[in-house]
Amino acid sequence: MSEAASNKLDSMKWLLVVALLGAGIFGNSYFSDESLLYRVIAILAIGGIALSISVTTERGAAAWTMIKGARTEIRKVIWPTRQETTQTTVIVMVAVVICGLFFWALDSFLGWVASLLLG
Repeated sequence: MSEAASNKLDSMKWLLVVALLGAGIFGNSYFSDESLLYRVIAILAIGGIALSISVTTERGAAAWTMIKGARTEIRKVIWPTRQETTQTTVIVMVAVVICGLFFWALDSFLGWVASLLLG
């Protein structure tokens, strides 16, 4: 398939995805008297269909590949333990209190100096 035909087909698919999502939003509003459960199921079904169509496009496939790569990278992260998180939180809180006291003292001192100079 030529690139121009592929781009045109992708454009048609994206138009269909937007139309499906718009119909889902309109339908949710139009059928507001129906049960919330039915409306949620319908929105999820329409969203799933729209997602499956969008993944078949060139950009959708690239996005899906990126998402899978991101999940792989997240699995490689070494998350801190509960103890490390608690210790880091305490250190940050102590540093904030110390800085707050320092700047309060500096502000008070400069205010005192300004009141001496201005009378």
